[in-house]
Amino acid sequence: MLRALSRVLARPSGTARACVLVVLLGATGVAILELVREQTGTAGFFVGLGLALLPVPPLLAAFRWLGRAAPGPWRQLLLCFGWGACTAALIAILANSFATEWMAEAADPSAADLLGSVAVAPVVEECAKAAALFAVFAFRRPPFAGPPYAGAADGFVLAGFTATGFAFTENILYLGNAFEEDLAKGTGVLDSVTAATFFVRVVLSPFAHPLFTVLTGLGFGAAALSARRSRRTGLPLLGLALAMAAHALWNGSSHVGQYGFYWVYGCVMVPVFGLLLWLAVRMRRERLRAVAAELSVYAAAGWIGPAEVPALASMPARSLARALARGTGGRPAARAVSRYAADAAALALLRRHARCAGPDGDAGFAGRERELLHRLWLRRATAGPVLARAAVLEELLPPRSDPSAGSRGRHARPAAPALPFAPAAVPAPRRPEFSAARG
Repeated sequence: MLRALSRVLARPSGTARACVLVVLLGATGVAILELVREQTGTAGFFVGLGLALLPVPPLLAAFRWLGRAAPGPWRQLLLCFGWGACTAALIAILANSFATEWMAEAADPSAADLLGSVAVAPVVEECAKAAALFAVFAFRRPPFAGPPYAGAADGFVLAGFTATGFAFTENILYLGNAFEEDLAKGTGVLDSVTAATFFVRVVLSPFAHPLFTVLTGLGFGAAALSARRSRRTGLPLLGLALAMAAHALWNGSSHVGQYGFYWVYGCVMVPVFGLLLWLAVRMRRERLRAVAAELSVYAAAGWIGPAEVPALASMPARSLARALARGTGGRPAARAVSRYAADAAALALLRRHARCAGPDGDAGFAGRERELLHRLWLRRATAGPVLARAAVLEELLPPRSDPSAGSRGRHARPAAPALPFAPAAVPAPRRPEFSAARG
């Protein structure tokens, strides 16, 4: 069955894959929402839905911020979010309920909840969330192994979207049940279970599920850059094991003494969150540095303007370039600049990955590079001038540099490394010394 599914998802046409995924996510979404509504009641469902929505936009924006250095297609991110919110949540709630009921009948009912939360839930939930990453990694490997998905940062982003979707559905269930309990007891707002649940799950620890699954995503992202089969298998499993362990520690903290939760939160969760936050910022900076270093090769060869390189390696300059394009050409021009920047970053990371992997590390490098160069060439007339202007306005160019004088100072530049493909297959620049300021 797995081989048949792999063949279906690996077909060149994306129509069949899109239909299968839409039907799957739609069916599981309807099922999980109805299941949650039955458990919380209609009033509790809508209250939980409204409260659970609050942390979703900030979390998605934070993970998108990390991925903006080399942005990938939204359909991949929406797939991961939908899988976490619908399919993974449905798998988790059914499996956890079945396991807890089975343990309650086979063993001490008082120990069933503890075993379910510490031993069963972490394994089931992290495996269900990791399935989305596995699908992208295994069945859609070219986008994951090469830009826009080429490294730990992409695993970080994909895992974050998946876990945010899962936490969203889970929060509806917990907050809805808490509201129904308060409604039945007539508890006041300040002393309500709903307020306490909201504080713990939304205010205090909205990053809990993303933190666990990010460990799995880092494993998949690191494996995507490795040529050794043992690492490609071992690193995702190691990340998944760490995610399960962290999840089990978090769930078990409330069962370890009166202050166990606060000890685990202060001594484990917050430091790990800080470490991952530092890692995210560093990965973003490294990506932008790689973009600047690798695009300079293409600028020296004449494919992009020299003044475009610092702008493409600066997120404020990219935003300014989009604003300038929108002011002169409207939304289509701004969209062209965004796609130009995304393709340029993908091209840079593609070359970086090929250089690190060696001559035999990526057999499809030449074809993907040729495609990206072609797409850059089609949008360069629109994006090149505004990027060069943004570099000037942001003061990113070296002193005394003139974006329009690329040809006059080219003789002082070192010889650019040869491009590792046949340039005849790509529309060559009409003027090798094409000026970005005049493009």
